Amino acid sequence: MNYDDIIGLPHPTSKVHPRMPMADRAAQFSPFAALTGFEAVIEETARTEALKWEPDDEAWVESP
Repeated sequence: MNYDDIIGLPHPTSKVHPRMPMADRAAQFSPFAALTGFEAVIEETARTEALKWEPDDEAWVESP
């Protein structure tokens, strides 16, 4: 493809819609909770996995 016909043109701007402020534009790309409840599952898994095997004394002990 050859873009010689458009390479020198100015960037198009709307005459109807004002430009979005940079702070609002950046907010569009901020992180969001795509997996709601995921943190609770992680915390519950960490809590239930708090017991670990200690091979030295071969007993289940509470993790620090």
